[in-house]
Amino acid sequence: MAMETVSEALRRLTAAGYVDEYRAEPLGLRSLSDGTVRPPEAFRIEEFARFEGDSDPGDECTVFALAAADGGAKGTYTVAYGTLMDALDAQMVDRLAEKGDTPR
Repeated sequence: MAMETVSEALRRLTAAGYVDEYRAEPLGLRSLSDGTVRPPEAFRIEEFARFEGDSDPGDECTVFALAAADGGAKGTYTVAYGTLMDALDAQMVDRLAEKGDTPR
């Protein structure tokens, strides 16, 4: 069986209701659909998938399926990992991980 690609994972998660996308900002994760910013502690990680490039470290990323703890928005947050991870993304992932939802 072939491994799932990042784009396949994003399509699958969108079909499952994770329709928003989030990006890291200094105050938290910004919704690309409505512009709201929530702290990462306001989310539950419902699923995550880690992808490793065969030969290109630039292909290494993690896709998080996030749901607002208040039962609201659901969306995806995609970050590079390893040496290519942005410092702000690293901070957000650490704050998500502090809740015990994902391994560090």
